[in-house]
Amino acid sequence: MSNALFRTKNIEQSIKDTEEPEHSLRKSLSALDLTVFGVGVIIGTGIFVLTGTAAKNTAGPAVSLSFVVAGVVCGLAALCYAEFASTVPVAGSAYTFSYASLGEFPAWIIGWDLVLELALGTAVVAVGWSGYIASLLDNAGWQLPEALSGRDGASGFGFDILAAALVLLLTAILVVGMKLSARVTTIVVAIKVAVVLVVIIAGAFFIKSSNYDPFVPKAQAVEAGGNLKAPLIQLMFGWAPSDFGVMGVFTAASVVFFAFIGFDVVATAAEETRNPQRDVPRGIIGSLIICTTLYVAVSIVVTGMQKYSSLSIDAPLADAFKSTGHPWFAGLISFGAAVGLTTVCMILLLGQSRVFFAMSRDGLLPRFFSHTHPKFRTPYRPTILLGVVIAIVAGFTSLSELAELVNIGTLFAFIIVAISVVILRRSRPDLERSFRTPLVPALPIVSVLASLWLMLNLPAETWLRFAIWMAIGFFVYFFYGRTHSRLAHEEKASVK
Repeated sequence: MSNALFRTKNIEQSIKDTEEPEHSLRKSLSALDLTVFGVGVIIGTGIFVLTGTAAKNTAGPAVSLSFVVAGVVCGLAALCYAEFASTVPVAGSAYTFSYASLGEFPAWIIGWDLVLELALGTAVVAVGWSGYIASLLDNAGWQLPEALSGRDGASGFGFDILAAALVLLLTAILVVGMKLSARVTTIVVAIKVAVVLVVIIAGAFFIKSSNYDPFVPKAQAVEAGGNLKAPLIQLMFGWAPSDFGVMGVFTAASVVFFAFIGFDVVATAAEETRNPQRDVPRGIIGSLIICTTLYVAVSIVVTGMQKYSSLSIDAPLADAFKSTGHPWFAGLISFGAAVGLTTVCMILLLGQSRVFFAMSRDGLLPRFFSHTHPKFRTPYRPTILLGVVIAIVAGFTSLSELAELVNIGTLFAFIIVAISVVILRRSRPDLERSFRTPLVPALPIVSVLASLWLMLNLPAETWLRFAIWMAIGFFVYFFYGRTHSRLAHEEKASVK
């Protein structure tokens, strides 16, 4: 039994599976495409909202250092992802990596985790995009009927038609092909980055040095909470993090970390990359460096334009410009946020469908979903299925409380990948690695500890929801995946 749970999939077999005509994906992406995907998914509402929230409530002007800390945590994970994605260029990201090193059951758990996290992430982002579009339409004097504006504020029936329509449109684009998706993403990311650069350059002219004093505000103790909304670390050890001060910088890092979520989705496109050994590490690390630089620059500008204690929570960048007498920037920022969320939504949907596709190809989910389109060479069946389901969820559900599930799932994946790098180095030292994570095992261990620290700062109710989803995953694996696994069938055939 235990041997069956931890049977590993041979890496050579994983790569060979990608060459089966009915189950192969078209290789059309370059390093630039992957970098654009990474920037496209990382830069979302975080750069427009979290900057002000963390500065006002937790770190003050030192929030720029919080972005550096969060960027370092992601950077540690990125180095581990880069080694795996270049060595095992197969769709599925952390799921595929853990199948090759930890075994089938751990791989199933991480795959099941990613399916939920990326699906919820897509729905959450789609609802956020709908809010920005509705705001822009309202400014133009157009309003949607209440029944088609979503669940929030609806007195009776409520369906978010804009969020659902966005998901269905992006589903169609992903079915047609990765290259079209890359072209659309390139255009949208160019607009988004241009808006961010305008904010940085224009805002730099309104900086007042007095707003940086003090750069690290005096620490303020936070009363420990005792309910499920309190961070798990409080319930476990009775320890409460402080706001502001040096510890406030690290507390804020656990908040702004969520602005980086998504860079690992680049690894799910490894199988569709022309030269994955070279281009995937460049795409992962390059996009992370670009986004960290932009985040730090924006945080320095916004805390220099307006005193951190006066920043707004909902729209800190827009309101900072209003405080300087330039309210028209608010419209530009809303436009940039709406455009930016389009690519975030599409790339999360892309990553989710690839994980589902990889699990189906291995037999852990029905093989029906592992067939690619005869013309477009895309996994159209899982893409359409997931697109329709996510469109319905985004239309009918208010997802603000579920957003943190995306975060815990991502951090869990970081931990699994870091552990897998160490294990595969020991079990398969003969593998050709075009990119090698430095300082193994020290760097992966630090990556695990850093990710675990951020996970412990998440609310206990998030851990509870995560545990419930994992329990459902155990049930599905033991009653379907374990017996339908391709490895299980191959083992039975070899015995005969």
